[in-house]
Amino acid sequence: METKEILYELRTKNGMSQDDLAEKVFVTRQAVSRWENGDTVPNTETLKLLSRLYNVSINTLLGSPEKMICQCCGMPLEDSIIGRNKDGSLNEEYCKWCYADGTFTYSNLDDLIEVCTKHMVNESFTEDQARSYLKESLPKLNYWRKYDELSDGGEYEAFKEQLIGEINALDIEGMPKVKKLNALVGKFVNLEYRLPNGLNAKFLDDGTTYLGSQLESEIVPGLFFGILGCMDFILISTYGENCSDPELLLYKKR
Repeated sequence: METKEILYELRTKNGMSQDDLAEKVFVTRQAVSRWENGDTVPNTETLKLLSRLYNVSINTLLGSPEKMICQCCGMPLEDSIIGRNKDGSLNEEYCKWCYADGTFTYSNLDDLIEVCTKHMVNESFTEDQARSYLKESLPKLNYWRKYDELSDGGEYEAFKEQLIGEINALDIEGMPKVKKLNALVGKFVNLEYRLPNGLNAKFLDDGTTYLGSQLESEIVPGLFFGILGCMDFILISTYGENCSDPELLLYKKR
């Protein structure tokens, strides 16, 4: 689709008239009409406003002229997995797993390679091949080439270590000590738990990136501990294979 068609589709899909949209992005109705006729395209600042308004990338607004990949892990980027800046705007260089709410989640390339390798292995791509590919390709990406410039001086790693210490201090029976926490997007770990009153509830935001891990019980074979944490809380759950029969074990405000 061309930009004019995309802008028309997004406006009508969101139930707005040309006047409504013009008011929201501080232009005239005539400007909106010219965009949708293909006479002009929005300028850079207006594209940013449209991106936030429609919750899509500028790349999508322009008809996806670029094939974007995360400049930290190399994953192909689609609007649904693009990371966000602190102000909530999309950052079109990184995915949610590598960049969350204005913070980079990886400072150790070897850790990232271990995480990515598990997701790349298939019938035609062995673990050794995946690891070799990542070791060659990831250092060429912008984040790792400019790591010293982009890193936060170790603040995020210090927070992870603090969170690991707090989780281990809970001393939950049967749960091994946590050694690492990985970035996990809420949508993929937002389990539904049965409450004592018989109702079901979820506790996570699908769009937020958390720190977490999965560890097998030291006592009960086939039972797993799901560990999640952030600035606000720590959540520990248990479940069986493939997250079956989840039970909320602990939800602790920090």
